[in-house]
Amino acid sequence: MGSSAKKKNDKKKDFKKPKLKIGKVRPKPTNFTDTSFKSKSIVLVAQSLTLNTPTLSSQFYSHISLLTNRSDTQRRESLAYLTTAISSRPVNTPLPQPLSVLLPKLYPLILDGSNGVRSQLLKLLRTLPPKDVGDYISQLLLYIRAGLTHMAVGIKLSAADVLLWALETMPYELVTCVGGWVKTLDCLLTGLLHWHVSVPSSAWTSARAPTLGTAGAESKLPVKVLNVMAVFLHAGLVESPTEEEDINARKWPFPLRYTETHMLPKRSNAFAHLNLFGPPRDAESEMYVERQERQRVFYKKFQERVAMGIEEARREGGEVGRAAARLGKVLAEGMEGFEPDI
Repeated sequence: MGSSAKKKNDKKKDFKKPKLKIGKVRPKPTNFTDTSFKSKSIVLVAQSLTLNTPTLSSQFYSHISLLTNRSDTQRRESLAYLTTAISSRPVNTPLPQPLSVLLPKLYPLILDGSNGVRSQLLKLLRTLPPKDVGDYISQLLLYIRAGLTHMAVGIKLSAADVLLWALETMPYELVTCVGGWVKTLDCLLTGLLHWHVSVPSSAWTSARAPTLGTAGAESKLPVKVLNVMAVFLHAGLVESPTEEEDINARKWPFPLRYTETHMLPKRSNAFAHLNLFGPPRDAESEMYVERQERQRVFYKKFQERVAMGIEEARREGGEVGRAAARLGKVLAEGMEGFEPDI
């Protein structure tokens, strides 16, 4: 019995409240830790005092790898860093990383779901050297056409902006690359403007008038597409001598006027349009280097429905009508002097 009474008293000690007396110091708890000591230095276990900072090339590559991050904020911030790094580099200095490493990471961002990421991507593309980007236009056009036919209107608008940038930067390379003329035209006409091939008059149904397909879409999409279409047709159909050709014309006198055409080509793979060693191509994937070839293909496949679409868009009036009028002027200028094959 004595042992059981002792156990009860031991249990009561845990819950016994000490009595506090006036003027007496409050007793310290049993788990009290004394922190009154002072130290002259603080020692960190994992501390590095080296002065070697990461190089610009390594930081640039690190942000390129972050372009595939799941966070849209991280992707946008990485694009902003890359834009600043490229635009602030000294003149006539190469990029921290070659375009063969950078561009494959940028292509999928054309279809990114974040509007901020796509806007920052366009700013980055405008800082790239145009002469170097022209060699990668075929891969870029694949993602541009995918964005133009996307279901989201915002992605369509961003893809149209990227296409407009490419047309302003490298128009000749765009319309002469593999599939750059026929596939892009068909994408703009069928996927965005909904200018389909008209039904023949001999059919039992009447031909449906081509429409812009603005139902449920933002009103600024048709206007932007018509403007991009005008720039695209101007690049492919209108013959505009380049600045280099003008300089050569003034440099060489009359007997040697076209000497530059017999010199070595300045573009890589100058005979790619001949397709000497590649697989056979269809009409859509063909390269149309000469202006007359592009005019002939446009006349056979697209001129009829483009003319009908322009006439229908003019009737709508407003911004759409004005954009269609500009497109009509470019079309008339581009097909001037063309004689179809009989």
